Amino acid sequence: MALLFGTIISLAFVPWLLVKAWLLPLPNTIQAQVTEAVDLGLDGIIVYVETKGKPPEFYSAGWFDRADKISADPHALFKIGSINKLYSAAAIAKLVNNNQLSLDKTLADYFPELATRIENADKITLKMMVQHRSGIPNYTDTPNYWTYPTGSYQETLDLILDKPASFKPNSDYEYSNTNYLLIAKLIEKTTGKERFQYIKDEILTPLNLVNTYGSLNDVNIETVMGGYHVGVEDDIKSSNYGGMIATAEDVGIFLRALNDGSLFKDGGQEIYSSIYKYEHGGWIPGYQSHAKYYKETDTVVIQFNNTTDSELYYWNLSEIIFNRIAKILNDNEHK
Repeated sequence: MALLFGTIISLAFVPWLLVKAWLLPLPNTIQAQVTEAVDLGLDGIIVYVETKGKPPEFYSAGWFDRADKISADPHALFKIGSINKLYSAAAIAKLVNNNQLSLDKTLADYFPELATRIENADKITLKMMVQHRSGIPNYTDTPNYWTYPTGSYQETLDLILDKPASFKPNSDYEYSNTNYLLIAKLIEKTTGKERFQYIKDEILTPLNLVNTYGSLNDVNIETVMGGYHVGVEDDIKSSNYGGMIATAEDVGIFLRALNDGSLFKDGGQEIYSSIYKYEHGGWIPGYQSHAKYYKETDTVVIQFNNTTDSELYYWNLSEIIFNRIAKILNDNEHK
């Protein structure tokens, strides 16, 4: 009886909706899968698909604005979260290729003022920072960060100064947004431009990407897709956590150029390949994103959805949906 009771209790904690999402028969079309994602609980979803030699395809379902019942727009602006690390890593590769930075120089070399404030600063190289192998603590893991986000570089950096390292440099991997906070400042110190301005000049403008912005302050907020977090009734898109904003198409064009090497001059892609990956996801309250290039079908897929929760339940759901879309594309390719 005790075993039976324990089994019944444990079943109450099984994420049945995720199990359902995984086991449902695979639809024949991406639009059907996108619609199903909303039926499973996502407020809104956008998907961009671009296969080499074919016109790009756009899909959407659910809400751009839940309260006003405005349907999701596949061309809407969206907070892309940590996808922006791909842009920063590409910027670093360009600067290294131009001999303006060295991957082997240390945090203490570039930021002498932090030599005694960040543990192992004299051993942490720029390459380790790009690859999340520095051991520098992650500022977004500090208590209540997402409830009370900081408003400046220094306020954010102060959250981790004088804290013990997570591990010895290059001995482990731990995703840390602090690495890219410092990388953004390094780009500024090196070029005399804010990180986004350098990215705009060296990446966006050459690719003619006019729907990518540095922050929420640079756009008309009415053009940004609504963001929803479980437990919060209202749209939270006006909450400014920093980071870039873009359309799915702009992210897709960038990702294509990153993967095929057209983003770089001679030698640049080899440097990039040695320091970072070619795909990424993004999460900030109200916004989840996935960006990936599939070599086997020569296809770029971008997925945005605007529902999050603190337990990352909806992140797992969005990953299931993203993987199912890839399976649909692969199945259709081989028909």
